[in-house]
Amino acid sequence: MAPLTGRKVFIGMASAFGVIISVNLFLAYSAVNTFPGLEVKNSYVASQNFDSDRAAQEGLGWSVSAQVTDDTLHLNIDDAEGRAVEVADLSATFGRATNVRDDQTPAFVFTGQDYTAPVTTAPGNWNLRMVARAEDGTEFKQRVVVLVNP
Repeated sequence: MAPLTGRKVFIGMASAFGVIISVNLFLAYSAVNTFPGLEVKNSYVASQNFDSDRAAQEGLGWSVSAQVTDDTLHLNIDDAEGRAVEVADLSATFGRATNVRDDQTPAFVFTGQDYTAPVTTAPGNWNLRMVARAEDGTEFKQRVVVLVNP
């Protein structure tokens, strides 16, 4: 066995730190490239109507849930009495919480009991970011977590 020299110690330490720095650079690069962007352009302006918008939304008394079965997204919007709500307008984005690569815009159809749309999924955690408009014009925004089982 060859003796431990300063040169060998230096190469070992430089290699270890090189791996650590390389991994950190890769993770930083991945974090920046998968960031989906800002929710609003100016958070101060958006906050000015937050309380009144929230009160109007809560006044509707809607409850929302979503699930995926057989590549079909089912969105349930129920009123305070548990009856299905048919909204005046509905738009949504369905995708992963961590990046926008898998984002989809479901084309919902009201079935009388719920809204359905075909989607392409994989197992894991998905988010449905929906905006619905009531018949009286009240806007209802919600992010619904959807767990897709393998």
